[in-house]
Amino acid sequence: MTEQGKNGWSRKIYLELPIPNETDHVSDQERILRALPKELGEVRCSLQAVRNFYPVCRDADWKVTAFLVWDGRSWELADIEPGDTVKDHYGICADLGSTTLTAELVDMNTGEVLCQKSGFNRQIRFGEDILTRIFYGKDSKEKTEEIRQAAVDSFLELFGKIEQDTGISPKECGALVIAGNTTMIHFLLGLDAFCVFSSPYAVRTLKPDCYRAKELGFPLKGYVYCYPGQANYLGGDILSGMVATELYKREGLSVFLDIGTNGELVIGNRDFLVAGAGAAGPALEGGVVKTGMRAETGAVDRVSIEDGQICLHVLGEGEARGICGSGIVDLLAQMFLNGWLDMRGRLVKEASDHITEKEGELAVCYAPGLYFYQSDIEEFLKTKAAAGTMVEYMMQEVGLTMGDIDRFYVAGAFGTHIDKESGVTVGLYPDISRDRILLSGNTSLLGARRMLLCREEKEQVERLLEKMVYIQFGAVDNFVHLMAAAEAIPHTDYARYPSVVEELKRRGRL
Repeated sequence: MTEQGKNGWSRKIYLELPIPNETDHVSDQERILRALPKELGEVRCSLQAVRNFYPVCRDADWKVTAFLVWDGRSWELADIEPGDTVKDHYGICADLGSTTLTAELVDMNTGEVLCQKSGFNRQIRFGEDILTRIFYGKDSKEKTEEIRQAAVDSFLELFGKIEQDTGISPKECGALVIAGNTTMIHFLLGLDAFCVFSSPYAVRTLKPDCYRAKELGFPLKGYVYCYPGQANYLGGDILSGMVATELYKREGLSVFLDIGTNGELVIGNRDFLVAGAGAAGPALEGGVVKTGMRAETGAVDRVSIEDGQICLHVLGEGEARGICGSGIVDLLAQMFLNGWLDMRGRLVKEASDHITEKEGELAVCYAPGLYFYQSDIEEFLKTKAAAGTMVEYMMQEVGLTMGDIDRFYVAGAFGTHIDKESGVTVGLYPDISRDRILLSGNTSLLGARRMLLCREEKEQVERLLEKMVYIQFGAVDNFVHLMAAAEAIPHTDYARYPSVVEELKRRGRL
């Protein structure tokens, strides 16, 4: 008997079974189950496995591989395969975002990512923003099912691309672990998500069970596990981020910030965790910028201003088609440092020939035919103010200051490529030692992978939920007032940003 990858959500065990004879005529099922390790406990058999006992066992001369899947509580024999297939053991993990879906095919024996694919969430056709989708599906089982099927189709599209690249079908995989916000998980499970948005915010589920993959429309052999959430606006993607960063295991104080359409924040260490969430805005994803786009070919991702001229880097090295989040932050930081933008975020027309009137408002021409508008700047400042105010309020609540922070994790797509100096300059990040600002990337996906490879993380997450104290920022009386102060660049209180002040002095702007 041989096996590998014992800790994940599926297991493969090679068995050389005694051949039935007149004195040993127990059933195929009993023959297989009694050969499995005792520590597995009671193992159930799927109907598919029972149907495959014959002729697989006999044709393979009773040398077979048992394919077991975990349903959240116990093991199930999902299939029986001829010969030793232990080395061919795969699983899938995914980050289900409102705009983008990313999936990875993982070798369950080694933990190696064999393939990663991303694509648009097909739910976008029901609304670019989550709220539009929520209203579309409200009180309609048929429309809710449309939204659910769009999510499933998004997964199937990625599975197809993975199979095309690797030759490995999702039918060969034993488990799918998904991290997503509360609304996305509601949509995936076919649940009306209006409760996520409307008071009293008593959602349908924050702790979904493990569901058979085929029941949800996925062709895997085993089960789908969705990370649980803490509240309507603090979902499984954030809990997955906790697992990815291991913030809850550290002695030093950490801040975990993920800003997208909503902003989610966790502050704490191994002794306590305080979490909060509130509306932020999709400006950092390029979602509300007139010439904004995702970080793909043609997107401006880096900007500098040298001798009064804008210098760009374009993904793919071709012609600029728009600007993504990292490019936006660079552009605003550079314009502020060069005096093209004042601390209120207003474009200074006389500061540069690049600034002109366009469509009834001031705009800066950052590339041929491409403009960044005053209204775009205002949307960005609202987003960054929401992020900064969440951190400020939470730090006040726990009685700590930025000087107490050991690690400042910036998660999500926007936290992958944004330049730290630019982030500090515009006030998106606190002005602390740059080595304490950790751009962690897609922690939602990383946490999903860790869960896929170690099912014991499930119990750890459940303990985290019990430990976590939650604050909804929308219910905070002075939150809007605090946000107004944070809309300035970098902030109305310059004392919070000494390095920015020093740079302005060096440039003769203070």
